[in-house]
Amino acid sequence: MTTAARVEVLLGEARGGSRRALGRLLAIAESGGDAAEALDRAILGAEPPAWIIGVVGAPGVGKSTLTGRLAAAAAGTHPGPAPHVAVIAVDPSSPLTGGAILGDRIRMLDIGDRREVFVRSMAHRGATGGLADAVPVCVRLLGAVGVAVVILETVGVGQIELEIVHAADTVIAVVSTGWGDAIQASKAGLLEVADVFVVNKADRPGARDAVRDLEQMLDAGAPPHDARTAWRAPVCTTVATAGTGIPELWTAARAHRDWLAQTGAFAGRRTERLRHEIGRRAVGILARRVAERLADDGAGGPETPEAAAQRIAAEIAAGDPSLIAPGP
Repeated sequence: MTTAARVEVLLGEARGGSRRALGRLLAIAESGGDAAEALDRAILGAEPPAWIIGVVGAPGVGKSTLTGRLAAAAAGTHPGPAPHVAVIAVDPSSPLTGGAILGDRIRMLDIGDRREVFVRSMAHRGATGGLADAVPVCVRLLGAVGVAVVILETVGVGQIELEIVHAADTVIAVVSTGWGDAIQASKAGLLEVADVFVVNKADRPGARDAVRDLEQMLDAGAPPHDARTAWRAPVCTTVATAGTGIPELWTAARAHRDWLAQTGAFAGRRTERLRHEIGRRAVGILARRVAERLADDGAGGPETPEAAAQRIAAEIAAGDPSLIAPGP
């Protein structure tokens, strides 16, 4: 059986509710290469998930527990064989196998057996921005098999996990008390990209101070996502381990989703997301080919680094097939 035929069989099974088939398809998407491209072709034109939520925050703030609570809130009771909600938890990679360490999934075991929820741990594998490179294909796949809500939990790498803004419709930034998170959020640029803020572990001393700091920073004029309509991110408080504040957080997130639909920002963000993915992939292809050319050319020749760079750029502009042809 060809790869394309195998993908079609698995897609049919996944649409019929087979979690095993969906897991195998996600593994294909993660593996990359020709099989992943065959999968992406097979789902081309399929409806994307209706809503993609991103959850970001530094390690230790309770993202995984909060993500599990959000998934349970999103699930409800929905007809149909496919899961209604999928969680992609991007975990640190094992130094031995490169696979996900699964810490996030362990903390979501209370939702793992729910028919409406599918949980997948995904290895970070050194990708920048807090997300794995396979996430966009996996999200498209989930939409193609009927998943309505996708929740992306970043690996928790602090100030560089802003790639989430190019992957999610609604970005929820989680901070906790006593960590100086409000200041870190400002440095990381989260004030500019987060749609909802959550002060988790709000039963601890300092919660009010964290809320006040965030409110003051937001009032100081952090640029909104869309200056035309100026969504102002609300600040919620939760105790995720106890479920406290989750209904209010879910209401705030749904309000942002409704705002996206009412203002037309939904379509704009999704168009920009596709452009970003195409650009990132193109840059990656060219970077690999440039590296190969540099290895062939050697170093320390008669050219300055600037002159060598300009020559290679000129070859790319001229359509040198050795630089842009698909790799093995």
